[in-house]
Amino acid sequence: MKDLFNQVASNALYVVSFILIIAGLFVCSVIAEKLIQKKNGMTDKTSAARRVASVGLLSAVSAFLMLFEIPMPFAPTFYKLDMSELPVLIGAYAFGPAAGVLIEFIKIVLKLFMKGTSTAFVGEVANFCVGCSFILPASIIYYARKTRKTATLSCLVGTICITIFGTVFNAVYLLPAFAKLYGIPLEVIFAMGSEVNPFVGNSIYSFVFACVAPLNLIKGSLNSLLTLLVYKKISPVLKGAGIHADLVKETAKQ
Repeated sequence: MKDLFNQVASNALYVVSFILIIAGLFVCSVIAEKLIQKKNGMTDKTSAARRVASVGLLSAVSAFLMLFEIPMPFAPTFYKLDMSELPVLIGAYAFGPAAGVLIEFIKIVLKLFMKGTSTAFVGEVANFCVGCSFILPASIIYYARKTRKTATLSCLVGTICITIFGTVFNAVYLLPAFAKLYGIPLEVIFAMGSEVNPFVGNSIYSFVFACVAPLNLIKGSLNSLLTLLVYKKISPVLKGAGIHADLVKETAKQ
C-alpha cells in the first residue's frame, strides 16, 4: 500500500491525466445514456442497491480476470491477452454505458491495490482507454435498442473500434511512452517483435499492425462472443428480475 502511494506521488502527472481521461469518458457516457433514455422514454427499474452490488461484483471479477494473462505467439511477451472486459461489457449492457466506464475504472483501481504498477501508470491508462474504446460504442448501440440483432451489431462495432483504436494508440502513445519509461530504443522493441513474428519490420507501423492489431481483434472477438452467449442468462440475476418474478408468482398463488 505504501509503495502504491509513493508511486502515485512520484508520477502525479500520469495520475492527473488518468483522472481527467476518466472524467471525460464518464461525462460522455452519461450524456449518451441520458439522450437515449430521453429519446426512447426509458426508465431504469433496478434498485440503486442492486446496481451498486452488481457493479461492485462485476468490477471484482474483472480485476481478478486481469491476473490471468495469456501470451500470444505472434507478439512479444509484454503483450498478453486477458478476458477482463467480459464482466465490463456485461455490466454495460445491463446498466448502461456509464456503468461500463465505472466498472472499467474500478477494475483498474482494484488491480493497482492487488499488484501495484510496474509501468508508472502508463499501462493502466492504456488499459482503461483501450477497454473503453470497446465498451462504450458497443454499450451505446445496445442501450439504444436492446435486441439480439443490435447486440450482435454492437459487438461487431466494439471489436472494430478496439482493433483500430488499440493499434493507433499503441503507435502514437503507448510504445513511445514505454520506450521512454524504460530507456529502451524503439528499434529494440521492433527486434523483439521480429523474433516471434516475421511480419514485423523496422517501423512502428509494421509492429502494431503485425502484433497489436491481431491481439485486439482476438480480444474483442472473444469477449463479444462470450457476452452474446451468457448475457441473457446473467442479466436477470444482476437486475434482480428473476427474484422479482418469483415474488410476483408467489403473491399470485396466495
